[in-house]
Amino acid sequence: MARPRFGTFSIVAYERETATWGVAVQSKFLSVGAVVPWAEAGAGAIATQALANVAYGRDGLALLRKGVRAPEVVRRLTDADPGRDERQLGVVDVRGEAASFTGAKCMEWAGHEVGDGFACQGNILFGPAVVRAMARSFESTGGDILDRLLAALAAGQREGGDRRGMQSAALLAVRAGGAYGGGGDRWVDVRVDDHPSPIEELKRIFALYDLTMLDREDPSALLAIDAEVARELQHDLSVLGYYTGRWTGAWDDASRAAFARFIGEHNFENKQRADDKVWRSIVGYLRERASAEVARRSRAAPIVAHALDRGPGADPHAVAGASPATAPRSVPPVAPVGAAGGGGRSPTPKKRARRSK
Repeated sequence: MARPRFGTFSIVAYERETATWGVAVQSKFLSVGAVVPWAEAGAGAIATQALANVAYGRDGLALLRKGVRAPEVVRRLTDADPGRDERQLGVVDVRGEAASFTGAKCMEWAGHEVGDGFACQGNILFGPAVVRAMARSFESTGGDILDRLLAALAAGQREGGDRRGMQSAALLAVRAGGAYGGGGDRWVDVRVDDHPSPIEELKRIFALYDLTMLDREDPSALLAIDAEVARELQHDLSVLGYYTGRWTGAWDDASRAAFARFIGEHNFENKQRADDKVWRSIVGYLRERASAEVARRSRAAPIVAHALDRGPGADPHAVAGASPATAPRSVPPVAPVGAAGGGGRSPTPKKRARRSK
């Protein structure tokens, strides 16, 4: 039985300033992220594709770990492989030197382009413009390696990409201590296994990952928690059941504790701060969650008494019918932030005031 061939375009790259290696890939192949991308901090990154030989990933990283340069890694792997004519390979090493290989029997169009710190390669493509556009995009895009890798994928797709269509995509980036809690090097590992627009879906998932797990925001995006911001946070935290005090605009211990619990339960540990400042992205996320909670209450019929009075952050041990002093309070519709009469906000997203960005 014939083995499946990858019609794939990928980029391997190195960012010297942060010692980060990455791979981005798209293919008309199910779950391409499980096969093509390989990377290890302090060693390098590899993409193995076409009639992919996954041993290239394992064996190539072993060579890179020993300090073997990318062109020599490519030579050793392909020289030892009788099926090399149907393989395609991209490698970037610990120094940022890159190399590619395209076998003579790879399905057309197949080829590669190597630049400073990166290599682009693809097969079963619409033409050479795909890898050329990827290279130019990676070289010219601002931001860090993640922004540039995603831009390169999008540029390749704009030139036609895999001529069979789209199915899956992946983004892998490694750096020393980059994993969750610092316990490994896998800084980013997001995948789309099957989707009609996998690159756009990859961008969407990465945006969520970026918000939740990474700390890449510009410090200019920080807001001081002044009275207006404090009232906004208190309102939204109360809607969600994390805060039971008044919306005074005073960022007191109770407000800080409620916000810290929200941050912890929503996996935003990387965005926690001790300087009474908050990221705009977190304010926006909290606003969206509170609006969704108000909408849920307006649509749902209560199954048990007071069920709609409690947000997801409310005390799970609270007893329905508890005294007003202890029971979570319902949050009625109120006026937008800054309006007269208490500084609340409308429960509907369309009418809620939004801070300028």
